[in-house]
Amino acid sequence: MAKSNKNPSPIPATFKTAELAGEYWDTHDLADYKDLTQEVEFKVDINRRIFLAALEPKLAKRLSEVAHKQGISTETLINVWLTEKIEEIAR
Repeated sequence: MAKSNKNPSPIPATFKTAELAGEYWDTHDLADYKDLTQEVEFKVDINRRIFLAALEPKLAKRLSEVAHKQGISTETLINVWLTEKIEEIAR
């Protein structure tokens, strides 16, 4: 966590990426800029596409068990395995 600073550096007007903004706030404390903040409203439009596929119940259960043992979500496991298979076929 960032340390509070009596004389903080100016906040950049923009950040080129969300990662750079995250890195900035990892090393700065918003409390130091409280007098510069104001309440705002904004909308976020996240265009995430979800594709559904039917699975046999036993297969879905086995996938879930394997994913749980690996400490990942079933969705992540399926995406990793399908990516590996597609790359294998493409070779």
